[in-house]
Amino acid sequence: MALLNFRRKEAPAPAGSPEAVEAFLKGYSIEVMPRTAEKVEDFRALLPAGTRVYIAHIDGTPIEEMVATAKRLHAEGFPVMPHFPARIIKDKATLADWIARYKGEADVKQALLLGGGISTPHGDFDNSMQLIETGLFDGFERLHVAGHPEGNKDIDPDGSDRNVMAALRWKQAFRERTDAKMAMATQFCFEAKPVIEWVNRLNAEGIDIPVHIGVAGPAKLQTLIKFAIACGVGPSLKVLQKRAMDVTKLLLPYEPNEFVAELAAHKAANPAFGIDSVHFFPLGGIKTNATWAIEHGGKSAVPVAQS
Repeated sequence: MALLNFRRKEAPAPAGSPEAVEAFLKGYSIEVMPRTAEKVEDFRALLPAGTRVYIAHIDGTPIEEMVATAKRLHAEGFPVMPHFPARIIKDKATLADWIARYKGEADVKQALLLGGGISTPHGDFDNSMQLIETGLFDGFERLHVAGHPEGNKDIDPDGSDRNVMAALRWKQAFRERTDAKMAMATQFCFEAKPVIEWVNRLNAEGIDIPVHIGVAGPAKLQTLIKFAIACGVGPSLKVLQKRAMDVTKLLLPYEPNEFVAELAAHKAANPAFGIDSVHFFPLGGIKTNATWAIEHGGKSAVPVAQS
């Protein structure tokens, strides 16, 4: 008779504990742009090995700069996930060219597909579903899509989430009929309760795409408010506005301690909760963000040997 080997499952971290935050931060990802990446001498000195690095493609950024950043990060040993914003891509030929460059020069196997932050498309594409339907991403190891816990006025100008939810149902169906590894990287938020309610609603709707929750890294309050307004952050913006009214906190940098701790506690108490990972927006700088993550239990970077 064959013997069965049983492995003891690790006990979940107690809700509200530093261990819960540490578990919640495990395997976090982070976002950079070519111009911010240029300021980092060596990412290996800041980020844990294997950290997924998204490269944000802002309208007007030449594809050459995007590919060069991806190539550099790949050479330093990081899995790279560039953005493909549908509305700034002219046509299928342009998309095919971008993919070929990323694959050929940086061995890119992962992509974040999103509509993009402009109102009028530059060409044939309006949304991420159209990008998927081209078939050009077949064979990628991972396809991530955008998530909007507080809605998206570009997609639903009436303030509802009707179109957003319809798109998520389409993506859920795609995930079910293919072998694509998918996740939903969300916009950053500042209040845990609406995020928890949104993730629970997704579950109730039968949408089980894993959520990688967007977290704004430490930054000056004024900087954060500026980015939050520009990015269309919803009701949780009031958390920053309330802080700005407190003279004793106005000049202090914002840190996502409470937001992360509340979500970590909820995840620890509810292991099946749909948030699988944290995705950082390092609005106050990559080094500042990486330092905060280490101080709160995230893995440290491996020291880089000096030549």
